[in-house]
Amino acid sequence: MKKYFSALVLAAATFGAAPAMAIGNNAGSTVDLTGAPATRPGAGVNYQTYETRSTTRTYSNSNVAPQTYTTQQQVYARQPQGRVYRNTAATTNTATTTRSGVTRRTETVRTAVKRKYYLAHPFFQPTEGKFGSITDLSYNTASYDIEFTPAGTMTDTSAKWDMKQFAIKEDFSFGITDRIGILAMARFDSSKYKFDWKTAPDDTMDDSDLNLYGLGVQWRFVDNAKWIATLSAIYERQKDVANEALLDLKAGYKVSKSTIYGLARGWYVHFDEENYGNGITGKNELGVEETLFIAYETNVKNRFLAEFGAGVFSVLGEDWTLNLEAIFGYYKWHNQAYVKGAVGWQPNDWFALNLYARTSFYDSAEGKSLDFFGTENGVWDYMGKAKLDKYNETSFGAQVIFYF
Repeated sequence: MKKYFSALVLAAATFGAAPAMAIGNNAGSTVDLTGAPATRPGAGVNYQTYETRSTTRTYSNSNVAPQTYTTQQQVYARQPQGRVYRNTAATTNTATTTRSGVTRRTETVRTAVKRKYYLAHPFFQPTEGKFGSITDLSYNTASYDIEFTPAGTMTDTSAKWDMKQFAIKEDFSFGITDRIGILAMARFDSSKYKFDWKTAPDDTMDDSDLNLYGLGVQWRFVDNAKWIATLSAIYERQKDVANEALLDLKAGYKVSKSTIYGLARGWYVHFDEENYGNGITGKNELGVEETLFIAYETNVKNRFLAEFGAGVFSVLGEDWTLNLEAIFGYYKWHNQAYVKGAVGWQPNDWFALNLYARTSFYDSAEGKSLDFFGTENGVWDYMGKAKLDKYNETSFGAQVIFYF
């Protein structure tokens, strides 16, 4: 029997240095339970300042006349003894002859202050007139066990839902000023969904599409020697699922070569339909089209979701960085806690490679009983309860980042 699946992935990308905002691969779709089934359920900169080096060297030479020293040309010229000479080249040198005939030279060397932009930093955004690009390649999995308690008869009451997905996401940003940037993003994913029934044959479906796109603005309103903070506002469209408005606030404290930060994110989600969850559609043995729909929530058109967390970004060496985050998410029908780690390599100012992994370690969906519904010839009926267990989400990815 042909099945129909989708994944509700309310996830915003990093937006070329904007915060990563994701509620995970919470498999789902939106449907109208009053009629026929839906035709397509929806599936920074840690500024490292290179310090100014100031070195003073004193040379003491008895009975030696002072000399002119030009740094740029490396030329030496003898001067009359007993006269003070000052070089006006880029490097300042002073030679003085004392009464005893001892020459002393003091040399001060200064280098310019350099500010390195770490492109994988959670606070990074392009400065005025600059562009940022993040190409994110990821492999995502999500799964949970289901035990059905039908109100009537059902051939098989145990199954495991499983999703495997490859995704490519492009995040692009442009600096209007040093503090304000605009953001754009799009995500294409190729997913395979499976219901692994305990006794019946597995039901699978492949789905590939451009499922997410959005626009936004980011404001870095604090950035000094100790503190940094950003506020982002973003609009997203999740194809066939919802329109979303997002706000992201982050504030960090700079300690040596690290930034310790906290974050708060909020989504206002406007669903296309009033019910969302995970559904399968196909034909039974008699050729009649049927749908099984596990509802995460029913009779809801709008929803507010939120995440709170903390992280640390550290410069391990001039070219290497480490980023760790712990996040707790409130997604209404369930709560989830997850951790994320990333290692970055940046050999210059315009390119970086960031490898990351993310996994959930707590989810309130485990043990939760949800309503499930079915259709026959387009008429929806309540069918009973579906209990979830062993809920898990995991992602591995690589980000290729350019700054120009």
